[in-house]
Parts: sequence; structure tokens; C-alpha cells
Amino acid sequence: MIIKAEELKALVVRILVTAGASKSNADCVAAHLVSANLSGVDTHGVWHLARTYLPAIKSGDIVPDAVPEILTEAPVNALITGHWTFGQVAAKYAMEVAIGKASEHGVSVVSLLQSHHIGRLGEYAEMALAQKMIAMVWGGGYSEESPAAVPYGGRKRALSTNPISMGFPAGPADRMLIDFATTAGSGVKVANAKQKGEPLPPGWIVDKNGTPSTNAMDFFDGGAYQPFGGHKGYALMMGAEFLGRIFSGSDAYAEAGRGGAYMRHQGVTMIVVRADLFQPYEEYAHRAEEMVQRIRAVPPAPGFQEVLIPGDPEVRTRSIRAKEGIPIPDDIWKELSALPGFAGLPTADPASAV
Repeated sequence: MIIKAEELKALVVRILVTAGASKSNADCVAAHLVSANLSGVDTHGVWHLARTYLPAIKSGDIVPDAVPEILTEAPVNALITGHWTFGQVAAKYAMEVAIGKASEHGVSVVSLLQSHHIGRLGEYAEMALAQKMIAMVWGGGYSEESPAAVPYGGRKRALSTNPISMGFPAGPADRMLIDFATTAGSGVKVANAKQKGEPLPPGWIVDKNGTPSTNAMDFFDGGAYQPFGGHKGYALMMGAEFLGRIFSGSDAYAEAGRGGAYMRHQGVTMIVVRADLFQPYEEYAHRAEEMVQRIRAVPPAPGFQEVLIPGDPEVRTRSIRAKEGIPIPDDIWKELSALPGFAGLPTADPASAV
């Protein structure tokens, strides 16, 4: 199914409101999910609607009409509770607070707790980029009740995907955006490989004995994700755990019956810095743009067409999908079409199926 972004957003809003979300919360979540799909990060798009968010609303893990608020704050920092609402709603609010404080004081540190899955972390870094600010987002706490990844050199689950994102403005019409899980692959991609019976790339998972495997079934049979990049990815994974969960103190705010085993201890820390903190923004932007163009000008190695800057693929995919529409796999579209609130939206056209 190929669908325009605005149509998909309207569909998601309708489904979420039908499920009990407030209109403002539904608008925020829908905008975030569609933005992820537009950017080509389909693992954080509407895939989660029927498989993650609606079941969490039904179980009480998500409070769909809750509103986030500041628990404690000082001029350059704040601790925010999402009151167990959608992670996208809470994280957007947290980044808005961080941007406001950094705008006034140059830097800010904001931690978020008591919220559900926050989706694509790059979305929040992009909010800061739009205000000519540098941003870092670190998430941890997912392994307290539901560990899914082995530490480097280990064979027992003890950590999780612990995502990070960093955004840097890079000139008048450019930016650099880093956004990834600290495991070699995402959980959604492993689940999709299992469903389709496809092999995983080497280095993604180990089986229950700690032996590297490419069979997705081995993960669900007691296996685990691996950190990307060996000991270096593992180190970043640990850094995200310290900044996300331990630094925020999210364990003290975990509540039985909220968030689910994976999100109950989630802590997210956002660090925002004005790019002109030490020099006029024009000078920063000039140096940043020069660096970006210098790297793009490097001749590509065999097997590559060009050298890209982190974030380039998302920008290009967003441009294409904004014009041509967003491809939705048949199985996801079938799930969406069965949800309350779907009535009146387009049905799959075989000619447009992907």
C-alpha cells in the first residue's frame, strides 16, 4: 500500500482517538510515527500502532490522555514525568523544556521518566537543530525487567538496545544527525526476520549458549542481541544506561501496572547546547558546513557511489516519500485496516502493494 503522509496521519489519529487518546496526544503520536516512516525509519513508524501502543493502552501500560509535567527544575535542568502517557508526547515536551532552558542559559540537561516508548530519537534532536542547537538524547533502563542484549564477552542477557541520538547544525541548509540503537540491529528487524523466515546479518544476535547466530528464532529461544562494534558499541550501551536510567533516577519512579516490563524503568536524558555558546553562530556554521562538504567530497571506495554524512539517507528518503507516498507492507496495512477507527480510509490496491 502506498499512502500520502497526511492520509496516514489522519488514519493514525482516528485510530488513537478511538482507543481513548486525547486529540492533542493523538496528533503528536501520529506526527511522530508518520515522520519516522517518511524518513525511512519504518521500524519506528506505524509498525508499532497495532503491535505496541494499542495493546499497551488496553493493558493500562499507557495512559492515553495523560499530560507530562515538570517534577523538579532549576535554571538549566529539569526532571519530567510523562505520567505514563505516550513516549512521543512526553519526550516532545521534555525537548521543548530543554530547548527553552538552553535558549536562555546556553545549555540544559533534562531527564524524562514514567513514559512509554519514545519512538525515533532523532526526531527530538531535530527539534533542537531547528533552533540552531546541538542535542544529545540517551535512553536506558529497558533491561531492568526485560534484558535483551549480552554485554561484550558475555553470554547472558543483561542489557538492552539503549538508543542514542546526536544532532549538530551544519550550515544554512544542512545538519548532521546520528541516531541508532547500541545493539547491532533493532528489535523490530529481528522480529520481522523471524516472521518472514529470513536470516539475520552476522553479528546481530547470539543463541542461548552465547554462540553467534543468523537464525532469528535463536533470539526468541533464549538468545540475545549483540552490541554493535564489539567493545566500542558495548561501551556506548553502558554510557546510555548510566545517562538514561541511573542519572535520571528512573528506578524510583517505576510503578507496577504501568509502562510494561520493557518501559517501566525507562529513563531518557536530553542535553542541549546552543551552537553559538563559544563563538558567533555564523562562524560555527561556516566551519560546520566546510567540514560536511569536505567529507562529502572524498572519493567513494569500491562498492560505494558517494560518501554520505550521518542523517543524509533520512533526508533523501523523506524528500522522496513526501512526493510519492509512504509504502506500507501488506501485513502492517492488514493490521491497521482491522482496527477500530479505520473505517473510511483507503483499502489496499494490489497495484500499489509493496
